[in-house]
Amino acid sequence: MSAVENVGPEALSKLQEQVEQIIAEARRQGASACEVAVSLEQGLSTTVRQREVETVEFNRDQGFGITLYVGQRKGSASTSASGAEAIRETVGAALAIAEHASEDPFAGLAEPGLMARELPDLDLYHPWSITPEQSVELALECEATAFASDARISNADGTSLSTHRSCRVYGNSHGFLGSYASTRHSLSCVMIAESAGQMQRDYWYDVSRQGEALASAASIGQRAAQRTVARLGARPVATCEVPVVFSAELAGGLFGHFLAAVSGGNLYRKSSFLEDSLGQQLFPEWLSLHENPHIPRALASAAFDADGLATYAKPFVQDGVIVSYVLGTYSGRKLGLPSTANAGGVHNLLVSHGHEDQRALLKRMGRGLLVTELMGQGLNLVTGDYSRGAAGFWVEHGEIQYPVQEVTIAGNLRDMFRQIVAVGSDLEMRSNIRSGSVLIERMTVAGS
Repeated sequence: MSAVENVGPEALSKLQEQVEQIIAEARRQGASACEVAVSLEQGLSTTVRQREVETVEFNRDQGFGITLYVGQRKGSASTSASGAEAIRETVGAALAIAEHASEDPFAGLAEPGLMARELPDLDLYHPWSITPEQSVELALECEATAFASDARISNADGTSLSTHRSCRVYGNSHGFLGSYASTRHSLSCVMIAESAGQMQRDYWYDVSRQGEALASAASIGQRAAQRTVARLGARPVATCEVPVVFSAELAGGLFGHFLAAVSGGNLYRKSSFLEDSLGQQLFPEWLSLHENPHIPRALASAAFDADGLATYAKPFVQDGVIVSYVLGTYSGRKLGLPSTANAGGVHNLLVSHGHEDQRALLKRMGRGLLVTELMGQGLNLVTGDYSRGAAGFWVEHGEIQYPVQEVTIAGNLRDMFRQIVAVGSDLEMRSNIRSGSVLIERMTVAGS
C-alpha cells in the first residue's frame, strides 16, 4: 500500500460541490458576492539523524477560506470542518465581520467577464508510490553516503524525505470554479564537518513534481558532504569593494526582491523604491524577466490566479525596462491599472541568461567574492538599501582560493540591478525563479 491515498483528481468533484454549497449558503444569508478557496493535503515526511530514524509523520489537512461581500464591505473566515453546521457558522461569522467593516470602494470580486474560461492541464499530479519503510531506506542511504564521502564529516543535522499530494479548488459567485490536483516530493540532507577545531554546516536537496525524477539519494548525500567540507577553514576577508557572484540558488532572491518592489501592495502603500517605475530602465539592456505560468510539471505553474483570472505569459522587464507591475484585482484597482492575473504571486519567472556557467563567471570576475549563503533580512524596500550577512569563497585570478565567513555584503538594489554583468547558464530549476549565477560589477564587502 502506498503511503498517501485518497487525495488526487478523484477528490476534486466533492470539493467543488462543497464550494458551490458554501457560495449558495452565503447568498442565502444575504451576501452580495462570495469567493471560496479550499485545500486538501495529505503527505508523508520522514527524517533520520545520526543513522537513526527521528520522525515518520503522516498528515492530512483540509481547510476552507471564505470571503464574502456586503456591497463594498468585506468579511473573511476560515474553517477546517466541512459539515453543514460548520459551514453555516463560518459563513455567518464572515458576514458579521463584513457588516461591521468599513466600506472599501476597491473591494469585491474581479469583473465577471475576466474570469478564466479555459484551464489547461499542466500535468502537476504525479503521485509517488513509496512506503514509509522505503522512505526511511532512502533517507538513511542519503545520510550514509554523506558520512562515507569524507572523514571530516562528523555529524548529521537531519536528512528528510517528503511526499505530498494536494487538491485546490477556487470558486466565486460569478460562476467561476477552478480546480487542480498536484504533487510535490523532496529529499534534503544537512551535514556537519569538523577539522582543526572548526565546525561547518551545509546542505543539498532536490524537489520535483515527480518522485522518480528526484536526484538519487546517494548524489544528494555526496553533494551535501562536498559542500560542507569545502567550507572548512573559512575566515573573514578585509573590507573592500569588489565584484560579487551570487550562486544560482541565491540569485533568485535578488529577482524576488524586484518582484516585491513592483508588487501592487507595496506600490499602493508607497513602501517601494520602485514606485512609479513603469518605463524605467532598471537592468542592463540584454536582461529580461518573463513569467511563463503554463510550463508542464513546473513547481510554480498555475492555470488561474487567486482571483479566478486566467494566468498568461508576459514580461515584467523587457530589454532592461520595467514594463509591468505584479497586480491582482484589488491592488490594480488601487493603482488604477488592470490586474496582471498575479493575485497570489508570480508563476515561473524566467531570467534571461548567457552561455557561461558559474566557473566561467568566476573567470570573468577575476578577483572577488562568490556568495553561497546569505543571512539576515537586511533589505529596506522603501530605499532599496541592501545589507546581508554572507558566506562563500574568495576568488583570485578566476579561481576559488579559500572559504569565507563572517562578512557582510552591501549595496543598493538600483545599483546592483544596473551593474549586473552576466547571468550564468547554470539555471536553478528547483525554484519559482529560474536564474543562473549572477555577476554584479561591484559591492561593498565588510569583513575584518
